[in-house]
Amino acid sequence: MQARIYQPARTAMQSGTAKTKDWVLEFAPDSPREIDPLMGWTSSSDTQRQVKLRFETQEAAEDYAKAKGIDYVVLQPKTRAANVRPRGYGENFATDRKGAWTH
Repeated sequence: MQARIYQPARTAMQSGTAKTKDWVLEFAPDSPREIDPLMGWTSSSDTQRQVKLRFETQEAAEDYAKAKGIDYVVLQPKTRAANVRPRGYGENFATDRKGAWTH
């Protein structure tokens, strides 16, 4: 049973960093998905795909995998600089605004 340990990236619908601090242990699929001939849904008999364990640190996730005898691969996150303006959104409505409001 192979697993991967990673820190999830933020979603495209999210400008903040919520749910990106924890580390996730997720199992790799053992069998491919199959199309059900009656309904046409995709399904799999592999129940480990549904399991996602969250940990506070990478070391805690690695310790759990070692204790349970799980082979794992650690994927390091790509860091990115924060895009934070000094005054942010409120600057648009500030009374001491230097430029004219064009929109």
